Amino acid sequence: MAASSLSLTWASTTIPNKQLNVHQLNESLQQAALPASSNNIKCSSTYAESHHHKRRAVLLGAGALTATLFPSTPLLAQEKPMNYEAFVDPIDGYSYYYPSDWREFDCLGHDSAFKDRYLQLQNLRVRFIPTQKKDIHDLGPMDEVITDLVTKIYAAPNQFVNIPNMEERSEDGKNYYTFEFTLTSRNFAASHFATIAIANGRYYTLIVGANDRRWRKVRNKLKVVADSFKVLDI
Repeated sequence: MAASSLSLTWASTTIPNKQLNVHQLNESLQQAALPASSNNIKCSSTYAESHHHKRRAVLLGAGALTATLFPSTPLLAQEKPMNYEAFVDPIDGYSYYYPSDWREFDCLGHDSAFKDRYLQLQNLRVRFIPTQKKDIHDLGPMDEVITDLVTKIYAAPNQFVNIPNMEERSEDGKNYYTFEFTLTSRNFAASHFATIAIANGRYYTLIVGANDRRWRKVRNKLKVVADSFKVLDI
């Protein structure tokens, strides 16, 4: 694993309005990348479409049936951390761990989402969009990719951005960028981890976060989620 301790802090309005050479961003990517705090993302605890249930991934808690159907899934081959459950989507090609006391909910435009039973701002979401890229290295240098993504896509106007950590890892021939960032406005601040990867002709994004007042308490817990994200061959 290669890691960077680079820390960046600024107001999003001070970033030059340059063309993003790493993503060739369009409207669909902007919608795919925005954190749950954005007004463009609508999440609820009810399911809107019946077919959404049918394509839900197989949870590790399904027991022997899961192990029989998907014996080669890397996530299932590992020992599950205490107080986490595994979410595996063999149809859309990704997997991750989530806190066992969280519950699934429907988040518009996302393929899967879980949240704390009592603190809804503590949640994770996964979504993906088509891409012609083959690997995240095709997007450009890690610091440029992450800086542009957070400042241009995640941050709303007049929010201050801090990116204290960026990391790269490689597993099973797949490359991932995981990074921590905080978005601060006049009356609110939230911190997140995000992991991005490219596989199967898709650009995958997992974001997990919490209110900044609780971040120090839950940071390590949520880092497990971000580090567990994997893309699977489909």
